[in-house]
Amino acid sequence: MRLFAAVLPPEDVAGELAAEIARLRQLPGADGLRWTGRPGWHLTLAFYSEVDDTLVPDLSARLARAARHSDPFPLALCGGGQFGHGRALWTGAAGDLEALRRLAGRAEAAGRRAGVPMGEHRRYTAHLTVARSRDTVDTRPYVQALAAFTSRTWTVADLALVRSNLPRSGVPGEQPRYESVARWALGRAG
Repeated sequence: MRLFAAVLPPEDVAGELAAEIARLRQLPGADGLRWTGRPGWHLTLAFYSEVDDTLVPDLSARLARAARHSDPFPLALCGGGQFGHGRALWTGAAGDLEALRRLAGRAEAAGRRAGVPMGEHRRYTAHLTVARSRDTVDTRPYVQALAAFTSRTWTVADLALVRSNLPRSGVPGEQPRYESVARWALGRAG
């Protein structure tokens, strides 16, 4: 299974982002980007890639433990940025970013301890990808437009293990499908 750990924004926050994305899609050149779908919006904490089925139970147990050791915290989506010379456009996060980084570190450690090959460690950058491009794109107008965006603040109360099903049809623009495999409440009650 192709898996990752994530924080999923609540439906009303996703709705606020959807309204912002609708405005961005009106900007010149927006049709040159592949906009991500609302069902796939998430803040990745740790990317595990292809995980052998035999490792999933241990990974799940370790993620449950990571959730128990992480208290709920406030978060909002805000601002924007880009990676890879415009190959990925994203909105960022505000709130208790230190708590988010700790949760991401625990999710990464859970994967390593469960035997998932994690590759090199990178400093965590909170982001939710809203568009991609195969080519270099000038995303400055989109990043500037996102600068004024801030969603309502919500309390992150759980950690999700998400399965990514990559497109197989070959239809241009087809999006990956994401499904939550498990969710664990944050804090000692979880």
